Amino acid sequence: MTVSYEILIRRSAEKEIRDLPREVRVRVVQRIRALASSPRPPGCEKLAGRDAYRIRVGLYRVVYTIEDRRLVIEVVRVAHRKEVYR
Repeated sequence: MTVSYEILIRRSAEKEIRDLPREVRVRVVQRIRALASSPRPPGCEKLAGRDAYRIRVGLYRVVYTIEDRRLVIEVVRVAHRKEVYR
């Protein structure tokens, strides 16, 4: 049986996605959708000192939280790697 997580995107992260260059935005949205079936894909990393994970999409990072009990993933931040952890 395949478990599918619900994906929630914070309003601030939605705006960050909208502001990305088109080709990057397409790749980011694909990776976010893939999290529904695989919330901890190869290459994802648990962030130190936070209850969050990140995946890489080129020079950009998607930071998200996972609630396994509720089967929910919340995208918290999407930004260039230089800015994402500030």
